Amino acid sequence: MTPTLIGVIGIFALFTLIFSRMPIGFLMAMIGFVGFGVIVSFDASMNLVVKDLFAVFGSYDLTVIPLFVLMGQVAFHAGISSRLFDAAYKNIGHLPGGLAIATIGACAAFAAICGSTNATAATMAAATLPEMKRYNYRITLATGAVAAGGSLGILIPPSVIFIVYGILTEQSIGELFLAGILPGLLLTGLFVVTILVWATIQPDLGPPGPRTTIREKVASFSGVFETILIFFLVMGGLFAGIFTPTEAGAIGAFGTIVLAVARRNLSWKGFVASLFETTRISCMILVIVAGATIFGHFLAISRIPFDIASWISGFALPPAVIILLIILVYLIGGCFIDSLALIMLTIPIFYPVIVQFGLDPVWFGVIIVLVTQIGVITPPVGINVYVVSGVARDVPLELIFRGAFPFLLAMVAGTLLLIAFPQIALFLPGLIR
Repeated sequence: MTPTLIGVIGIFALFTLIFSRMPIGFLMAMIGFVGFGVIVSFDASMNLVVKDLFAVFGSYDLTVIPLFVLMGQVAFHAGISSRLFDAAYKNIGHLPGGLAIATIGACAAFAAICGSTNATAATMAAATLPEMKRYNYRITLATGAVAAGGSLGILIPPSVIFIVYGILTEQSIGELFLAGILPGLLLTGLFVVTILVWATIQPDLGPPGPRTTIREKVASFSGVFETILIFFLVMGGLFAGIFTPTEAGAIGAFGTIVLAVARRNLSWKGFVASLFETTRISCMILVIVAGATIFGHFLAISRIPFDIASWISGFALPPAVIILLIILVYLIGGCFIDSLALIMLTIPIFYPVIVQFGLDPVWFGVIIVLVTQIGVITPPVGINVYVVSGVARDVPLELIFRGAFPFLLAMVAGTLLLIAFPQIALFLPGLIR
């Protein structure tokens, strides 16, 4: 068998075994080990596994992941998320679908200090669903808004997905963070417009809440002080070149702990829970990265990425058509595979294509993150839907998926705008290049 055929068999085996519910990190490592051994030798494959595991688990660059995860976990256990929702609710809760809009705003703000779509969805589901139920919101809008709003956690920086993409493609993580800001705000705005239109057409979906006084509105902004301070501390330092992404993660985590302790919002139990969740999530991500690294070396030795790049370039298609084809692959793949795992699997295949066509890797990173973001609310995987379902146990999954559907249209619109106007993503990184 040729190396390419072995590579195709390996990819087919991977996608088949995914449905066995075996952890994706171990699955990629196992298939990569066997495939590399068949093509080269099993002695070489053993050396590859040892080298890759040591490289990943001993990587200084990857220490940024647990630091940003810790920052988000401490923010959650310190109650920052509930204060964000309270501020948003008091200012826009009186609009049609106002509580759902407030949820989107709170999700966007929490995403700026969290970096995880699952954590954002879980946090906001616990904080906002009871309020929307209390004001007689239809469960489809309430749960759909939380599931979609939680997806902002992988687009608005700091984002774990951007960190992994930057390490895989050797792009500046600082530039990727900056590139995600305006698209994140754009998508937040599209979500808000979606809710306004939907709630206007069907007023019973989200009845307007009670109006608040100017004094209450102003007072509520004290609840967003920590988020603004942490965001500008982290992103401002990166933008000014004062510290590296890893140092930014450390400063952000430390600053969040200091603020939480100073305001007496973080109990010892909450701090221990933050450490536990940080360890669990970080280990999961690092195992996926290690497995994908081994699998990526197997793909490289099989020459599949280069064959695909040559095959696509042979069609002489315009770059825009190539991007649309790649997006289609991500849209389909995102329905079955976790966003992080999907990126780890496909970047070694598609990145050479992007480089060959001379497209900006930072812009492509934003496009890929946005498209994989769609996968967190689409069946059958739709991890955010399952997270929300875990909080709202009495709500059938199909209702949550139905509520998330209008937000899928907003995501598609946002993707098309980024393709048509790349400067939406590249304007801020261009200021430091």
